[in-house]
Amino acid sequence: MTRLISAAERIIHARAFIQKAREVPIPAEGGSYDFSYVAQVKDLLRQAREMVKFIPQSAGASAEIKGEAGQVLVEIEQTDRELLRRGGFSSA
Repeated sequence: MTRLISAAERIIHARAFIQKAREVPIPAEGGSYDFSYVAQVKDLLRQAREMVKFIPQSAGASAEIKGEAGQVLVEIEQTDRELLRRGGFSSA
């Protein structure tokens, strides 16, 4: 059976996924246009988004947690712009 994790834990996991996306090395050949690089970054950012996307709408989360989840969603979009959109790719 799957263990439920709290909203605070989800935020921690999402930030870890964002950090992993930032740490993916840009390949020497192809740079940020390399499809493997783009796929890895998009997947990590997708996982981060999945962790927090429903927290702002949940009734059980405090206003502080909802605000923090919203901030994580903003961080995901910023990371997407920094890592992918400069190269012409977008995960949106």
